[in-house]
Amino acid sequence: MMVSLPRRVRVGLLTSACLYIMGGWALAQAETLDFRQAVDIALKQNPELLGVQAQMAQARAGIAQAEGSRLPKITVSAGVTRTNDALNAFGIKLSQRQATFNDFGANQFLGPQSLGVAPDNLNYPGSVNNFNTRIQAELPLYTGGKLQGYLQQARSMLMAAQSGDQAARQQIIYHALQAYDGVYTARAFKGVAAKALEAAQSQVKTVDSLLKQGVVIKSDLLSAQVRQEDVKLQQDQAANMESQAMDALHVVLGVPLDQPITLGPEVAVTMPQGDPSTWVGQAMERNPQIQALQHQIAAANGKIEVARADRYPQVGAMARFDTNDPRLGFESRSYTVGAQLNWTIFDGGVTQNAVDQAVAQRMELQAKLQAAQNQLGMQVQDSYRKALDAANQVKTRELAVTQAEEAARIVNKRYADGVGTLVEVQGAQAQLDKARADLIMARQQVNMQRAALRLALGDLTLDATQPMAPTAAPASGSAAGDAPAKP
Repeated sequence: MMVSLPRRVRVGLLTSACLYIMGGWALAQAETLDFRQAVDIALKQNPELLGVQAQMAQARAGIAQAEGSRLPKITVSAGVTRTNDALNAFGIKLSQRQATFNDFGANQFLGPQSLGVAPDNLNYPGSVNNFNTRIQAELPLYTGGKLQGYLQQARSMLMAAQSGDQAARQQIIYHALQAYDGVYTARAFKGVAAKALEAAQSQVKTVDSLLKQGVVIKSDLLSAQVRQEDVKLQQDQAANMESQAMDALHVVLGVPLDQPITLGPEVAVTMPQGDPSTWVGQAMERNPQIQALQHQIAAANGKIEVARADRYPQVGAMARFDTNDPRLGFESRSYTVGAQLNWTIFDGGVTQNAVDQAVAQRMELQAKLQAAQNQLGMQVQDSYRKALDAANQVKTRELAVTQAEEAARIVNKRYADGVGTLVEVQGAQAQLDKARADLIMARQQVNMQRAALRLALGDLTLDATQPMAPTAAPASGSAAGDAPAKP
């Protein structure tokens, strides 16, 4: 029998490569890496999680920016001007409190007959200098809900990023479990191949003995030797699968492929507590991906309020303090206070189109949420059924192994007594190898389906896993090392 991991297991192990990030982590040769330590390493080095944390930092900055918009905006400015423009020059002199009657051309006024004379001092002033310093404060009094919309949007995006962080962490735990358990699954298949080789070698000895006694023909010995060589090839393939699974674990952890790892005990995922009939409702409330979509919808509501705010008047207050001097100084002081109302009565539909666009974006998110909720409900039910089915399969496969072992023992004895055929012996051994492989896959599916169920419920944490007592010596530290196979 060809001992190989099913395609879905191999693909699952290889897809963990998307989590790869090279790190400087080094593990001592004698140190044991248990599942909790593996998850901790993966969480520290995972690029997806770092990206989510950056999103949270952006959202926090957005909240601070929105809150800061409610406070007065204070600016300080300083400038110097030199001009001979008639209007500006006269205005600068007024600001400097230095305007005189002569600036109006008083020296050219000689009575009523001078009313038509254009005064030179007023129309052709000399160049004037002005040093201006200004402190100005502006405060929004009413924005039609725009600032509140910005704040709602920023806070909702932060909560969405936090939910995304939880989802990313649980996904990392799932992938780490997939890779960690994959190593033990591959080693269990390697153990099946080792038992198959042991049986094949025993079969060759038995056939050779019977041939010497004249009980069987030489073709039986050749057939047994071919079987033995075929099983050796299968054992090499199983060893390669173990190396592949160990490489996948290195990739998940971000560890160099040549770095030796000594695995701790296997882990078992526990079934979640509670009533299965209520799990779908719990998943809708606790699944972080669903929560992230809900917060994104709340952020979309904030965006709608921001767009609608342009329909309403914008009111603000202003206070300003100025100094204007012909040379650097702060002698001529003035202040200005006031309030202003701006209200756009007609903008060609720009505001309405912006509102419509924001509403459409919210509708898109609501549709995504509905689809995700429908998919999640199906995922919870499917994972629960598959977890139960896998547990039942374990019991069935254990009985199948016991039956296949007994059948192989009887057939081998019959052949040794000369009343059976080699075809029967090899067929019984093939059935035993298959039963053992099926048992391994059933046990692996119990773990992964339980993990998928907890992932859907938003409850896949380290507390959901328990170390299993080893059945033999601890696992070897290198990719080529021997390890106790899963029973």
